[in-house]
This record gives sequence, C-alpha cells and structure tokens, in this order.
Amino acid sequence: MSRVINNRGYIGKETRKKVEKAMAAIDYSPNQIARALQRSQSYLLGVIVPDSEHPFFAELIKNIELFAYQHNYKILICNSLDEAEKEAKYIGMLKENRVDGIIMCSQTLDIEEYKKVKLPIVSFDRIMSNNIPYVGSDNLNGGTIATQHLIESGCKHLLHLSGPLDIDVLPNRRADAFKLTCMKHDIPFKVIEQEYSRKAFSLFKNYETFIEEQVADELAKYDGVFCSNDMLAYALYIHAKKNNIQVPEQLKIVGYDYTSFTRMLQDPKLTTIKQPADRLGRELCSTLVKMIEDKEGDKPNNTIVDVELIKGDTT
Repeated sequence: MSRVINNRGYIGKETRKKVEKAMAAIDYSPNQIARALQRSQSYLLGVIVPDSEHPFFAELIKNIELFAYQHNYKILICNSLDEAEKEAKYIGMLKENRVDGIIMCSQTLDIEEYKKVKLPIVSFDRIMSNNIPYVGSDNLNGGTIATQHLIESGCKHLLHLSGPLDIDVLPNRRADAFKLTCMKHDIPFKVIEQEYSRKAFSLFKNYETFIEEQVADELAKYDGVFCSNDMLAYALYIHAKKNNIQVPEQLKIVGYDYTSFTRMLQDPKLTTIKQPADRLGRELCSTLVKMIEDKEGDKPNNTIVDVELIKGDTT
C-alpha cells in the first residue's frame, strides 16, 4: 500500500488497481502528519494575513493558493486580526503542524520573533533580515503617483489617511512619498494614522468608525485625500455623500489596491493605485517554494512589483 500512496518503487498496473480499489472501499486516507515525519516534508505552507475579509488579502491568498496547488503544496490560512499574541500563537501552531515554510503578511509582531523561527519565511511588505526575503509593491512610487495626481487635479490642501506608522513596514513609504511630494510643491498637508484597533468585527465598519471619530472634523480643511486602501477610500466617499460633500467637485479621493472589490464598484469608480495581487501572490509563493526545495542554493532576491494609476470618477 505504501508504494501506491507514495508512488515509489515498481508496482504492476493490476496490483495498483487492486490496492486503489481496496483503499476506496474502506475510505482510507493516509495520515499526513505521519507521512511528513517520514519524509521530513509536509507540502504544507502557512500563510498569516491581517484579515482575510480585506479584499486585497483575499485576492492575494487566492493567487498564493493557485501557485501552491500547481506545485503540489497546500496552504493553511491564519488571520491575525492585527493581534500580536494571536500572530505568535499561529506561528507556533504552524510549526507544530510541520509546515515547510511560512508566508508572513501580518505585521504586528516584533521582527526578532520571526528570526527565532527555524523555517523558510518570505515576508510581504516588510523588511525583516538579510535571511528573510521580502516581496512588495513599489509603495514609494505609488504614494508619489497618488499625491502628484491630486495636485495635478487642482488640489491645494491634502490629507493622507494611513495605517499605523510606528512599525517600519514598506506600505509606510506611501506616507513618506505623500509628505515629500507635498513639500516639493509647497502644498499644505496632514497625515492621520489609523491605529491597530478592532472596535467592530466588520473591517468596513472599523473604517467608518475611524472616519467618524478621527477624520470627519478635519475634512472641511482639505480638497484632496489619499487613502491607504480602497475600502477606506470608499468609506470616505460614503461619509462625504451622507454629509453633502460633492466628490470630486469639493473633495477628490484616491485609494490604493485595485482589487475585485474596486473593480466591481461602478458608482463611483474609484481613482486608485493598482498593486497587482496576482503577481504578488505568485512571487511570494514561488520565492518560498524555491527556498524549501533549493536548501543549498543562494537566498532568493527581494522582489518589488510596479504599480500604476487607475483613473476613476473620484478625482
């Protein structure tokens, strides 16, 4: 039976058919953990994301899984929900399940915690160490393009709604680019950070709450807003509509991501920066598989993927 399951050694066609028929009759399935122990490889990959409800991460996971499946790997998906303790427990769980490697998309844990993990790791949008390759979009150029577009559209006072800036992650280069571009053009600006906080289980509700509590009172001072993602940009559009703020006449909005969520929106079509989740997913998974299967080879290179402006109705 083991030769049939593992496809090793010679076995006749008739014998194989009999064994497979017997396995089907008793609904036999091999113990994957036992097989992993025997082969010292499980063909399982761990993927830790901040929130799979987020359209970008949902699309990223899909493309990771597609590449993994093509190369005979399966994935285990973990939602950290931006909780460091939960993220740490998931790393422990993945190690216990003997995954071959981890794709790290969550960014709440201290970098030193990742360095302790004796597994191949690829990070998304975060520089961890020389031994951990990363994949990300060109966040600096994305922030520059978004801000430049708002200025070219006639905006004189700009606001950027960002994620937390206290952790050194690559998406924060969007805020850096926003500030530099505004200073270059002598444009008054402000950055408002959304802290890691889950006041509601719904991600979109959290964005609405953030706008009501931290942005609404400031909004009248600005005629252009660059949002860190498209869900936040759409939540801002809904707030503007409820409060009779005309978009784009009084307020211009640019988002970031251009996922299926954004592409489905027709009223309005968001102006946004596209970071290709399909290519990012493939790059993350292919980099990790290379590390797993080419243990003696050179460390894979870091990968930065190009972004582009998608013009919509909000600017």
